[in-house]
Amino acid sequence: MPQTGTARKAPAAARLGQEDWLQAAFQSVVEGGFDKARVLLLAERLRVTRGSFYWHFSDHAQLIEALLARWRLLEQETQQRLMAMESPDPRADLAQVLEAALAHAGPDLENMRFELALRGLGRRDPSVARMLAEVDEERMALFEHKFRRLTRSRKKAAELAALFYLAIVGSYQALSRPGADEWVKAQLVALISGYLVDAQQDL
Repeated sequence: MPQTGTARKAPAAARLGQEDWLQAAFQSVVEGGFDKARVLLLAERLRVTRGSFYWHFSDHAQLIEALLARWRLLEQETQQRLMAMESPDPRADLAQVLEAALAHAGPDLENMRFELALRGLGRRDPSVARMLAEVDEERMALFEHKFRRLTRSRKKAAELAALFYLAIVGSYQALSRPGADEWVKAQLVALISGYLVDAQQDL
């Protein structure tokens, strides 16, 4: 057994966990897209050698696969939580759904920027495009379920869900502009809620 003070120290790469690399990749994508999530750039960001990467991943493709799987899992957890959340007031539930959706466009815009970069990747990667199509279908199913509780009409719920999603996507773009702040977000919430949710209350 080695004496005290003579034990071999684990290299920095071993002390870094897989989550450290994934978070570094996430931040890099947020800042500059998936082209900034290359192994050498991530190693520089973490201040370790490029060889250190291979303590945790076999190659760059495995890193990206793990990064997308992490994002997908968080999306699924959010959708499941919102789907299960039902109060006596369906308008209040839709307000919670809208708040959760626009949380992607919070003060740091990180989640929104990551998703926008991911959708850019999907335009040239069929597997990513399929994953995003599944995410969109799940979101639409959630929105339709919430609106159907409010309108009691399958057709009306589908139409309102589509408009609701379009409004959210448009809000992402508006909130990504320089100078956008919480006041802008509050105005968008008021418009979306007023025209697509509150206006249905007497149906």
